[in-house]
Amino acid sequence: MDQFSDLRELAEELRNRLREKKIILLYAYNGVGKTRLSMEFKDLGKTDGVGDTLYFNAFTEDLFSWDNDLDEDTTRVLKMNLKSSFFSGAKEYALEDKIRVFWRRFSDIDFQIDYEEGSISFSRTLSPNEEEKLEDAIVDKIKISRGEETIFIWCFFLAVVQLVLDGDEGYSWVKYIYIDDPISSLDDNNAVAVAVLLMEILKDGTQRAVISTHHALFYNALWSVCKDGVGKRKRLGSLHFKKNGEDSYSVSYTNDTPRFLHVAMLEELWRRAESGELYTYHFAMLRNVLERAASFHGHEQFDECFKNKDIQEESPLYSRMINILTHGNYSLYEPVEMMEDNKALFKQILSAFIKNYKFNPKLFPSRET
Repeated sequence: MDQFSDLRELAEELRNRLREKKIILLYAYNGVGKTRLSMEFKDLGKTDGVGDTLYFNAFTEDLFSWDNDLDEDTTRVLKMNLKSSFFSGAKEYALEDKIRVFWRRFSDIDFQIDYEEGSISFSRTLSPNEEEKLEDAIVDKIKISRGEETIFIWCFFLAVVQLVLDGDEGYSWVKYIYIDDPISSLDDNNAVAVAVLLMEILKDGTQRAVISTHHALFYNALWSVCKDGVGKRKRLGSLHFKKNGEDSYSVSYTNDTPRFLHVAMLEELWRRAESGELYTYHFAMLRNVLERAASFHGHEQFDECFKNKDIQEESPLYSRMINILTHGNYSLYEPVEMMEDNKALFKQILSAFIKNYKFNPKLFPSRET
């Protein structure tokens, strides 16, 4: 595990590792600083105002906003912020056709781009049964769902990436592609579909890429597709990115398949319990794991997951304490260390849960051992 004093130092490390790796996958929980890391990475590549990184993150999504026509309530369009250079080549390169190649994988809704007004309108062709009830066969100026909007913006970005990978002179400045959490508001099926599509595009290009996410399924799908699509596994890097307290960050490197989220969370909680570095929000993480396990095994209450003969009498108390300690105002952004008695309680519950279920004991080494 490597330690970094700030995000800029970590961004420099990513650039160094991309000399050897074609693609780096980065997993981190929300609130750790993934978006800020992507901006640090981008800023490091600027020379005389010209960058070397094409990026997708929350700032990219903010370039699009809805005009819902509040006066007439009829014409709804997705507006583009034409002040951004992101759109500078859209009209010149007939980007609609390239966008449609990707968009049609996800939706049968059509769209039109008005470059003068900086707006995108959506329409849908009705099915024969629907057409019987309405006068027109096409419904214009519709507002698509939040998930469809996310997918559309993502397809817009991929069309630009395709220009980069095709070697277009207008994008010759792009050396790196940085993608941060492209699947907000998407269901699991679309998350996997996005992962597959992304790897299809990147595997044959020369540009190096960083992809960061907090979505465990998306991360695992990326790894599964990426390790085959990229070719040699040594060209693929997998990282787990964490924040330590106020002013430092750590990254764990692995070349193995990423673990499921609940296993990774358990391993982290065990390390914390063994070191004594437990904060109030760790009870919320523990409850999350317990509720997932209870649901999977068909239990109505999560305390069934840590009941055993050793703590049969104490389990009702443990359950009440978890309820109390997870309904307070315990923030991940302002961590407060647990009291010593709560630390002991936390470790007792965690140990009982791990004892009940046959996890690999190598994941939970004891300091005493």
